[in-house]
Amino acid sequence: MKSISITRCSTIVLLMVTSLSAYGLTSEEHLGKSIFFDTNLSINSNMACAACHGPAAGWTGPTESINAGGAVYEGSITGRFGNRKPPSAAYATLSPILHFVLEKANNKNKIDAHFIGGNFWDGRATGETLGNPAAEQAQGPFLNPLEQALPDPAAVISSICGSAYTAMFTSVCGAGACDARNVSSAYDCVGLSVAAYEGSSEVNQFSSKYDAYLAGMVDLSKEEKMGLNLFKSVGKCANCHVLDAGPSGDSPLLTDFTFDNLGVPRNPDNPFYSEPDFNPAGFYWVDLGLGDFLDSRMDYQRYAAENYGEQKVPTLRNVDKRPYPEFVKAYTHNGYFKTLKQVVNFYSTRDLKPTCPDDPTTAIDESLFTPVETAMAEGCWPKPEVATNVNTSELGSLHLTDAQEDAIVAFLKTLSDGYVP
Repeated sequence: MKSISITRCSTIVLLMVTSLSAYGLTSEEHLGKSIFFDTNLSINSNMACAACHGPAAGWTGPTESINAGGAVYEGSITGRFGNRKPPSAAYATLSPILHFVLEKANNKNKIDAHFIGGNFWDGRATGETLGNPAAEQAQGPFLNPLEQALPDPAAVISSICGSAYTAMFTSVCGAGACDARNVSSAYDCVGLSVAAYEGSSEVNQFSSKYDAYLAGMVDLSKEEKMGLNLFKSVGKCANCHVLDAGPSGDSPLLTDFTFDNLGVPRNPDNPFYSEPDFNPAGFYWVDLGLGDFLDSRMDYQRYAAENYGEQKVPTLRNVDKRPYPEFVKAYTHNGYFKTLKQVVNFYSTRDLKPTCPDDPTTAIDESLFTPVETAMAEGCWPKPEVATNVNTSELGSLHLTDAQEDAIVAFLKTLSDGYVP
């Protein structure tokens, strides 16, 4: 990660947050934006929320070289990395408080708990405390030793109270927000303000070509329309990335906020495998997703095993948004896939292609660590990182043709905000 001087960073942030937004932000949203782009809210004053959630890349990872490899971003402290690809901050505010519904399992005489809502890939920002999962998610990275790495909420508040936007902070969060006795309530205000910005019309724009199509302002191309029809039918994409109107009758959210195990392979370039201080299991570490979080909760432990390997279903809005056409993005929770074509092909052929071969000369099952480019070239797929609870009813053997896969990709490209009819 390239370092930038604190003075230069501060100047950039001030230029970004002192001008009035074209989207007419409220005071709370404006405060949240100031916090979102403030690099000083990290242990080495070199990392803001935007370092992992860049607007030009659809509010997710904005650095091409990282996306092309492990897809996990380095934190404020050199050499420390998280374990998953950054999820998009856009439309995350629409996720409900984590809860579950009991449903009869397919072809089984048992009842499963299906979890909905929360934030982070594993749902651990439940929203139960602040009534807002996005606000609880916003509080996490500041204190995560692998991310912004500040020691405690007091350090966050102290930095804000010495910033150029302190007056805005005390105006929104209360005159006593900088009083050391009020750290807890002030830190809650930080989370809620960032969530307010993430929920603003500057971030959740609903301004894609698909939105214009729904409004009758533009027509889709023949290929895009074919992709939309496949998305709703044999592609089964809309089963989770729903096209129904949102809760207020607004545009579709392209997610149902549930969790799923798609059988995604490990990303062999994930730097978390080589971080012994935080991952003593090394290459044997397995990301159990939602199930791992449920294991940490006494009230949810009984549902953990049936949710091992499940990750949050992301919105597909901005799934192809990028600063320039050749920019490399990363997909799924660990960034294994590098193109939408690879993702769609995996959905279609996961259970049709053979498993990539093992290397019998190593102790670790090398087939688990086959890069996506190798798998595509050799016509195989690695074993899933988590082999239990894999969704086999909605993907894996769709038998899509190459042209059908391309059509679905063409439709996905219509979901990027900023389209001008």
